[in-house]
Amino acid sequence: MGITEDVREELFLMRDEEYGKFQAKLIPTVKAETVIGVRTPELRKYAKTLVKREDVRVFLDSLPHRYFDENQLHAFIISEIKDYDECVKEVNRFLPYTDNWATCDQLSPKVFKKNTEKLEAEINEWIKSDKTYTVRFGIGMLMQHYLDENFDIEYAEKVAGIRSGEYYVNMMIAWYFATALAKQYKSILPYFETRRLDTWTHNKAIQKAVESYRITPEQKEYLQSLKRKEKK
Repeated sequence: MGITEDVREELFLMRDEEYGKFQAKLIPTVKAETVIGVRTPELRKYAKTLVKREDVRVFLDSLPHRYFDENQLHAFIISEIKDYDECVKEVNRFLPYTDNWATCDQLSPKVFKKNTEKLEAEINEWIKSDKTYTVRFGIGMLMQHYLDENFDIEYAEKVAGIRSGEYYVNMMIAWYFATALAKQYKSILPYFETRRLDTWTHNKAIQKAVESYRITPEQKEYLQSLKRKEKK
């Protein structure tokens, strides 16, 4: 039996059916019958053992996967790859098969943190994609790696320039700007004062920001005053 069959058998051994039913409700873009129901800590732990196997490439090559949990595991394996160029190659192979927000958001390669200069060029391509979760992933990487010591207003400009009819893209834009308000308030506030985002995303970002403990009560009050009325 090959690694792909080994992995599937192991995932079913770790199955928690009730958790699987709960999880399926949170991911409407995924068919419920494809959710095995393996808890995230178990998947992370399993990924760390698989990434050391010489035949892990066989599993990574077996796209598209049949089960949601296999995609989650795939994301965790990629996140453990220590060579930057190899990791980016695997990310780019996997992103077209990413079909839900959970797998997209779990894909978070550790090696990216030390390679932010190289990563910027990749992000520029991801956010221009016509695939929902590739764009979402690109925005997520800007949020994760470029809002602290690497912050530059040009990154916020890139995110503000994205226009999409996709809920899962707009939600990530809102999440980005809410986090940016918490970390770079003075630089980001003008995006709300001058209404640079579409109304839904603008209001959702404010909603998320005022839920943050990193935003002061005074800032929350002012942000609330900037909410816009939705067109009916």
